[in-house]
Amino acid sequence: MKNIADRLNQLQSRLRSLENQYHRPPGSVNLLAVSKTWPVETIEQAYQAGQRAFGENYLQEAENKISALSSRDIEWHFIGPVQSNKTRAIAGQFHWCHSVDRLKTARRLSAAADKNHPLNICVQINISGESSKSGINEYNAAALCEQIVELPGLKLRGLMTMPAPADNLEEQRQPFRRLRRLLESLNATGLNLDTLSMGTSHDIEAAVAEGATIIRVGTAIFGPRGG
Repeated sequence: MKNIADRLNQLQSRLRSLENQYHRPPGSVNLLAVSKTWPVETIEQAYQAGQRAFGENYLQEAENKISALSSRDIEWHFIGPVQSNKTRAIAGQFHWCHSVDRLKTARRLSAAADKNHPLNICVQINISGESSKSGINEYNAAALCEQIVELPGLKLRGLMTMPAPADNLEEQRQPFRRLRRLLESLNATGLNLDTLSMGTSHDIEAAVAEGATIIRVGTAIFGPRGG
């Protein structure tokens, strides 16, 4: 049975191979280990294997882990829905927030953020228009991004999405392609976005092919969901 270190090595090797296959610069795709529901001991195993960026969905669970691992040079990413009453804690304890989809949320994060250490922000796009998922419509992204970029304490980095599942590579690529083109159109207006947070254990190749810079992976690192 493969352990976490083996899975990480295999995954990193696959990412480097896909970068080469799709003519991406070496090291341009970063791996975010989705550690929600996994205990501190499991995150420590991944850390010892070289992983440094971890993504959490639930604030209370994450706070315990952040405290327990405070001596580690971990980059913490909040990737779950942002509740208004949790913005102060998110801004104070995380380096990234991938799931901003409202100006109200961004303003609350800005008010709580350390202005000397800006919180990296991705705007979440509901690229497939699913009612069950968070995120704004892609056609409303420009207005929100233009407002967020003016807020102190925040650094708008790019876009995040979680598209509807698809069965084959080309179908998986289509929503990621739309997100990449949206980012390109936003940059053409003068924004300087450098991040596409897209792709999971199930559609890594499609995400790399379409320009992902952060892949959010849980199962391929940790195995079937813990908890």
